Amino acid sequence: MKVTVENKKGLNKNIKVLIDKKTISSYMDEKYEEVKKNIVLKGFRPGKVPKEILKKQFGQAIFGEVLDKVLKDTSTKALKDNKIKPAGQPKIDLKTYGEDKDLEYTISVTELPKIDIKSLENIKFDEYVVTIDPKETDKRISQIAKSQKNFIEVDDAKIANEGDLVVFDYKATVDGNDFKGSEGKNTQIELGKDLFIKGFDKQLLKVKKNDEAKVEIKLPENFPEKTLIGKNAIFLCKILSVKKHKDVKIDDEFAKNLGAKDLNNLKELISKQINDEFKNSLNLLSNKQILKQIEKFKIDEIPENLIEEEIKILSTGMKEEEIKKKRKNFEDRAKSRIKTGLILNEFGEQNKINVSEQEMQSEIQKQISMMPGQEKLVQEYYQKNPSLLSNLRGSLYEEKIINAIKEKAKINKKVITKDEAERLLKEENEKNLIEHEHHHHDHDHNHDHSHKEDEIKNEGKIASSSKKATTSKKATTSKKVKTSIKKTEKVKKVSKK
Repeated sequence: MKVTVENKKGLNKNIKVLIDKKTISSYMDEKYEEVKKNIVLKGFRPGKVPKEILKKQFGQAIFGEVLDKVLKDTSTKALKDNKIKPAGQPKIDLKTYGEDKDLEYTISVTELPKIDIKSLENIKFDEYVVTIDPKETDKRISQIAKSQKNFIEVDDAKIANEGDLVVFDYKATVDGNDFKGSEGKNTQIELGKDLFIKGFDKQLLKVKKNDEAKVEIKLPENFPEKTLIGKNAIFLCKILSVKKHKDVKIDDEFAKNLGAKDLNNLKELISKQINDEFKNSLNLLSNKQILKQIEKFKIDEIPENLIEEEIKILSTGMKEEEIKKKRKNFEDRAKSRIKTGLILNEFGEQNKINVSEQEMQSEIQKQISMMPGQEKLVQEYYQKNPSLLSNLRGSLYEEKIINAIKEKAKINKKVITKDEAERLLKEENEKNLIEHEHHHHDHDHNHDHSHKEDEIKNEGKIASSSKKATTSKKATTSKKVKTSIKKTEKVKKVSKK
């Protein structure tokens, strides 16, 4: 294979590739041998059809397949050998081709710019550590204690008031007849909650232990026995006990019931929990600082095709004249996002960062655990929407890249209080809302606000800047990462002249 790269300056390249007919012939022989095994022709034993007969009957189709394979193999090699990473799909233009001819073709390709990532080491960012006041921890523990129901049985003479727990057995009838589910044992009702049958609680007020109470009630619309809906039922209730709420004592026993070793250990765990609640949001603030600095880096030339693709994404749903009017604004935003994506991606490639299947599964499991009872639904959602998996992979890839940049960057540790953390996040939220409003008025349409809305919803969740951060080995498209680097191995079209 002979490869010549023309117009070496600039990002647009033409690469001439020449493959001699001897090589083509060996590819053809290999293909004939492969095909021969499976072709059955009358008069020949299986696998024994002569090459000349095959050539006559199937030559054109076999050459078509061979040509596709040769083009794929050699164009990928030509780009790789010359260290050219395509921005978008290369186009192939066939000059000469044929079964007994040399193959000559050109690859027209826009190259991704060369990125120098050395200056990433000069990046500075704040790392926040939140100190939790012991009063905050005590307040949280006290809230937990209040939310726990602690009912103590009182003496027989005490009557049931709102907020008390009444335990009873019942037998119910409609028009004097039993029905399915008309008997209940040890039923517990917290008076005032109205969780049994609407209006039932009120009729148990003032009962005492050992009382026989008669409750007349209209059966509700959600009653399981459809034929009885709306009918009047009589419940004969035997009161087993009346229990009053007693405040939970905050001690080692209380802590053990919550899974801690003792009260001090519970305080440590709660303090860590409060800290963790801020950790992610503050971490995203640090990430935003890093991304803002990357946006200021210089790249000499950004491929036009990537800019056009990004503008299309940014202007989705807008009218043509509106796009023309805001063209400069879109171009600047597109360049900024592509540039950030290219830099992150180059860092990811050079540092051999990738997202394993195990990491993907673990992230999906994390999301499933946040939606108890809907595990199957979440899994099906991912199965039916492969692009979501691609987005997820992109988010994880970006997160790993930023974490790796942090290891090389200069850290400024900031110890802050819970109040300061809350103020910081509130300010960030307001800033994002203003930016969101600005883009909204700027466009007068609802398009591409997804990454801003994500930021707002997540107390300043930071979106990075590339739509598709892909390497020649992997394609990772992220909701947060918004660049347009496409997979390199594909060939767009073959034009035959």
